[in-house]
Amino acid sequence: MSPELRLVLAVSVDGRLAPPQGGKAQLGGRGDRHVLEECLAWADACLVGAGTLRVHGSTCLIHGKDLLEQRQHRSGQPHLLVVSRQGQLDRALPLFQQPLQRWWLVPDQDQVCHVPPGFQGAIPLPCWQQLPQAMAQQGWQRLVVLGGAQLATTLLSQNLLHELHLTLCPQVLGGAHLWLQNGMSMPPNHWQPVETRHLGSGEWLCRWRRQSEYGLSPEAPP
Repeated sequence: MSPELRLVLAVSVDGRLAPPQGGKAQLGGRGDRHVLEECLAWADACLVGAGTLRVHGSTCLIHGKDLLEQRQHRSGQPHLLVVSRQGQLDRALPLFQQPLQRWWLVPDQDQVCHVPPGFQGAIPLPCWQQLPQAMAQQGWQRLVVLGGAQLATTLLSQNLLHELHLTLCPQVLGGAHLWLQNGMSMPPNHWQPVETRHLGSGEWLCRWRRQSEYGLSPEAPP
C-alpha cells in the first residue's frame, strides 16, 4: 500500500501562515494543539522544510500520555524528515535536543556523499514522484507534512497529498505568507470535505480528502 500523506497546518482565516513581516504567527490554541498531537500519534514520520525549522527552532512533539501510550509498539515520537538540498541547520537549534530521530531528505539527488551531524541518515530523492517509494522503503506508511508553504505547494503540484487537515484560526494577518505559494491551482472538485469540528476559541478543524478520480485511497483515517 502506498504511504498516506496528510498536510497539517494552522492558518489564519485569510490563509496566512505568518504575519506580513514574517516569523512566527503564533496560530493555534489548545484545541488545535490536541488535534495536531492526534495527527502526530497517527504518523510514522513528519516532513518539514528546513526553512520552517529555522524559523521555529524545533518541531512539534506528542505530550499527551494517552497518545504516547498508543505508540507503545512504535517510537515514542514520529521520525522527523527534514527537506533540504544542503542539510545546513544550526546545531544550536533546540531541534537537536528533542527526543526523536532526524532524517535528511535530499530532493533532486540520486546519491548523498555524507550525512550532516545530528541526523540518523540521508534519503536521496531523484524526483518527487519517488517520495512514496522512498518512504515505504523506510517502513513509513503514515506521513504528516508540517510545512512550510514551498513544501506544501510542491507536494500538491505533484499530486502526492491525500488529505488536507487545516485549523482555521480567527485572525486576519494579511501580507504575502500564504500557506500555498502564488500560482498554485487545483482542478475543480479535487477535494471532498470529510470533517469539520469546532475546537474552541473560535477555531475550526477542516479536513478534505483527495477524490477517487484523482487517486483517493480508501482509507480516511481519523
